[in-house]
Amino acid sequence: MKTYDLIVVGMGPSSIFLAYELIKLNKHKNILLIDQGKSVEKRICPIAKTGKCMNCLPKCNITCGFSGAGAFSDGKLNSYHLTKRDKGEDIYLGGNDGSYIREYYSNKEIEEILTYTDNIYLEFGADTKLYGVDYINEINEYKRRAKKENIDLVSYPIRHLGTEKAHILYGKIEKYLKENNINMLFETEVKDIIVENNKIKGVKVVNLNSKEESTFNSNNVVLAVGRKGARFLSDLCKKHKIETKIGSVDIGIRYELSNDVMKDINKYMYEGKFIQRPYPYGDKVRTFCQNPSGYVSSEVYDNGLTLVNGHSYKDKKSDNTNLAILVSHHFSTPFDKPIEYGENIATNVNRLGGNAIMVQRLGDIFRGRRTWNKDLENNKVKPTLKSAVPGDITFAIGYRTMTDILQFIKSMDKVVEGFANPENLLYAPEIKFYSNVVVLNKDFETNIKGLYSIGDGGGLTTGLMMSSASGIMMARILDKKMK
Repeated sequence: MKTYDLIVVGMGPSSIFLAYELIKLNKHKNILLIDQGKSVEKRICPIAKTGKCMNCLPKCNITCGFSGAGAFSDGKLNSYHLTKRDKGEDIYLGGNDGSYIREYYSNKEIEEILTYTDNIYLEFGADTKLYGVDYINEINEYKRRAKKENIDLVSYPIRHLGTEKAHILYGKIEKYLKENNINMLFETEVKDIIVENNKIKGVKVVNLNSKEESTFNSNNVVLAVGRKGARFLSDLCKKHKIETKIGSVDIGIRYELSNDVMKDINKYMYEGKFIQRPYPYGDKVRTFCQNPSGYVSSEVYDNGLTLVNGHSYKDKKSDNTNLAILVSHHFSTPFDKPIEYGENIATNVNRLGGNAIMVQRLGDIFRGRRTWNKDLENNKVKPTLKSAVPGDITFAIGYRTMTDILQFIKSMDKVVEGFANPENLLYAPEIKFYSNVVVLNKDFETNIKGLYSIGDGGGLTTGLMMSSASGIMMARILDKKMK
């Protein structure tokens, strides 16, 4: 039974930047990081060779392992701190990142932490090129056109690592942590935390290969589980009465269309964040994770759920751009199970697709028919996810959600001509899970003393840059607490 000064559950960006900063602060002598997945060099997805998901064991190499799930999608760093803004205007942080962080940090402090985080990425080899800074007039024109359709376009500088280059960069960070004696336990699952008298005392784990169970003691435990760990975190909160607020789930599709349609957006911004609340429901619909010349991908979550995502490489290019179109679903009492709601939709889509991702032509949806293999063979937009099964995703995605998505696509066609081309492809399910939002104090501490939560899983951040920055913040907080 080993004792550590600090145990961190998960090895996504928030976790590894926490460890990095504790090394700089010389508070890293007895720290343990735990993850279900593998080290960077062993995180290889076989789908490129096999053409289909092989359900890697013990866990999916895309969603688990050192640097987390987001880092292995396409590796975009949203450089919010470099955005030009009017005097006194808040730094745009994206998603829900403003809730806790803005409550306790000033604009100046946020800018300092983001600049510091960005410089770490540059130190380990991030591309110095910034997208979204050279075509301001053109971007403003797109903003004007979008506004006419009641769509907000948010643009900020972006560094693109690329899926394969992210692999190299995070490999360097892993090596740095090892050289500085950070303990890392891979292919190990945290089954539970140990709480006594409302104080954290450690964690219970199991090796996913040998099935050997162990207990590790610590008075400081950080939950950095990412969206992949949302279900685990939600269950943990219920069991140990960790205070939460009802959260949300983002449900939608991965949209694939020709590079020719998206050429200006890709050139001017690389990724544009289009946000609308379409008629009649007024739900928030947004684009997310745009991949110019990219590839649609699949990934396996807990309970065997197969979800769609997108990758974009530095050197390997396709003729298509893919992006997510997500609808935010917020629930109120008595229903407080957004994760279960999203899982049910994903399960139904998976069943219809024979446990694979489903794909459907936009024109077939408007015509009220399913898509067949012969339709895809003759389609101008060729699917980059070859294992996707043609079908009818409207059987599983709810009417309200589907209406939101289709209304958004129609509106976007007036901003980006061709966005509603009938031969564009919709893949499902694309779902972003979050635990019910964990209630935290200014030190990111839960109502259990010594138990903290950072990163995307508990609702503190969204995206690589802010998740990494939350790790820096957490390290500086712990620097004052750890003896």
